[in-house]
Amino acid sequence: MAASSSSSAQLRLMSDLKSIINESPEGCSASPLSDDNLFVWSATIFGPDDSPWEGGVFSLRLTFTDSYPAKPPRARFTSEIFHPNVYHDGTLCMDIIQDAWSPCHNVSTILTSIQSLLTDPNPSSPANPEAAQLYQHDNQAYNKRVRRCARKSIDCF
Repeated sequence: MAASSSSSAQLRLMSDLKSIINESPEGCSASPLSDDNLFVWSATIFGPDDSPWEGGVFSLRLTFTDSYPAKPPRARFTSEIFHPNVYHDGTLCMDIIQDAWSPCHNVSTILTSIQSLLTDPNPSSPANPEAAQLYQHDNQAYNKRVRRCARKSIDCF
């Protein structure tokens, strides 16, 4: 059974890769870290225009299991990020890669959702309480911290 689920996960990941190469979502890119392992991907998300994230280039790691697409990948920012829904280690707290996962999602929809989450956080379910508090009560200070991360992300890229 494990071999068949592994091969179906690989087939799906190859399909996801083909679609992201042919129709990459705007402001996002992703590919496997190496040619011999389809289960670990490196992704890049550009900070959305007209937001405090603008100009930022944020790196992520997506880790898939043999159960993909039945189970979601783990998504973690490898760039420093200050966001209500991102833990200090970069792990995301986001419904579509947790409770609301559906096999109809793919790498492109995951990246698009993460990019959207940057400008539309869910402070009622915070992974980073400090960021959630600032976002809700001192937006100016929150935006200043976000812009600092965006500038840093360019230096690290």
